[in-house]
Amino acid sequence: MSIEFLINFTPQETRVALVEQGVVQELHIERTASRGIVGNLYLGKVVRVLPGMQSAFIDIGLERTAFLHVADIWSERQNGEAARPIEKILAEGQNLLVQVLKDPIGTKGARLSTQVSLAGRLLVYLPQEKHIGISQRIEDEAEREALRVRLTALVPEDERGGFIVRTMAESASDAELAADIAYLRKLWSEISASTAGIFPPKLLHEDLGLGQRTLRDLVTDETTRIRVDSRENYQKLATFAAEYTPQVLPLLEHYSGERPLFELYNVEEEIQKALARRVDLKSGGYLIIDQTEAMTTVDVNTGGFVGARNFDDTIFKTNLEASQAIARQLRLRNLGGIIIIDFIDMENTEHREMVLEEFRKALSRDHTKMTINGFTALGLVEMTRKRTRESLAHLLCEPCPTCSGRGEVKTARTVAYEILRELLREARQFNAKEFRVLAAPNVIDLFLDEESQSLAMLSDFIGKKVSLHAEASYTQEQYDIVLL
Repeated sequence: MSIEFLINFTPQETRVALVEQGVVQELHIERTASRGIVGNLYLGKVVRVLPGMQSAFIDIGLERTAFLHVADIWSERQNGEAARPIEKILAEGQNLLVQVLKDPIGTKGARLSTQVSLAGRLLVYLPQEKHIGISQRIEDEAEREALRVRLTALVPEDERGGFIVRTMAESASDAELAADIAYLRKLWSEISASTAGIFPPKLLHEDLGLGQRTLRDLVTDETTRIRVDSRENYQKLATFAAEYTPQVLPLLEHYSGERPLFELYNVEEEIQKALARRVDLKSGGYLIIDQTEAMTTVDVNTGGFVGARNFDDTIFKTNLEASQAIARQLRLRNLGGIIIIDFIDMENTEHREMVLEEFRKALSRDHTKMTINGFTALGLVEMTRKRTRESLAHLLCEPCPTCSGRGEVKTARTVAYEILRELLREARQFNAKEFRVLAAPNVIDLFLDEESQSLAMLSDFIGKKVSLHAEASYTQEQYDIVLL
């Protein structure tokens, strides 16, 4: 399987596309404005100690000072001693190595901790605490113990820190775990060395950007090429690879063609398709994908497909093609949580088993953790896909301000009848000389044409004049009634 990574850099965002056999399978997007500073390490200076709040304000070079509570000072917790008050631990003007736990929000500064943790692909490194922990999400006790034994054997004897095994490490090899250990130890060694001879406030370590994370976390033995469309960032990635992931360095390539890299591989077109509700199949069938708060549903339809000899074959072939398309769309859109798939009903049991087998095979290329159940009594396939990040739609889109995310708006006639009822209510409450209706142009047009008699009858009934005014800026459901 030939896998390529395409990395598109702009000052505003970084986009990464994973391409298998020339077809886009995954998209990763990171925007500069929303990266945040959680995980960053700073050499800060204690500005003020507040004994009454058992906290301190630390200058880390941001607009507002950051906040450190006594409970987040690592040395006190790890020793098991009686907790000392913060004024006995910190003093104003003191230099302090801190890590950001929470981004600044509104008028509140960032929340800090003095306990350092560095995340790798498979492990989290705790340089101040000699401990081997296992993610709580790995529930099988035998598997937890096996991972603990394996990791203990791989950690160098002179290591004074500890590690936590992440969920992604469940199926990792010893070589992959050893590579992560080496990467994290090297990273901490460099951070520690960087504190010498500098004055706070100073940023010591920033969480890796999407480009570096791609080299560290996403590249596998099947990767044949990594194309980068920015010379400056290509050089940065090459420097990073040479130091931390040398096996990746030969795969890096700077793309300098005139056509934009994502346009060359049709990635821009695939992004637009991945935001659409309907996905067309080559045979003429199509999928309808609906993403809701509780789950994602996928409906398979035959559409105009008439290529098979009989209707059963048409359904079978459409479902087979759909199983491949659905597996790709789940990765491309990064859909997680509960997913319900409504394949076209098949009476033939053998056909159902073959479609399910084809679906499982297509999903096997997706490295995200999944559980897949067979057909239910209603003929639905239920599955779950682990949420690893925001879906593409949630990242790039927001609810429609006109329909508030419903996907539908009230008809002009429905809004017109609401206005008639509202006029009647207000006429009973207020003794106005005239009522003026402000509404969208198509609603006003309805009152001037088909519903003109309804408006005239109401005006006669309430004994008041009703005037109309079209507001081009109003949405179809929006209206106001002004008392004159």
